[in-house]
Amino acid sequence: MQATYASTAELAAALRRAEAAHGKHEEEIGQPDPDWPDWYAQYMVDEQTGHPGPGASA
Repeated sequence: MQATYASTAELAAALRRAEAAHGKHEEEIGQPDPDWPDWYAQYMVDEQTGHPGPGASA
């Protein structure tokens, strides 16, 4: 899968959405997630390609 962003503003907005969803994920697992970069990356690709992934309900 490939994800592209048309502008830095679009990328920043995607990062903010991933941050919010990841915060909920960490609450659910009850601890900090040391693999957050992988989680963010998968969330952002899934979001952009329309595939449900981690935090899809967020």
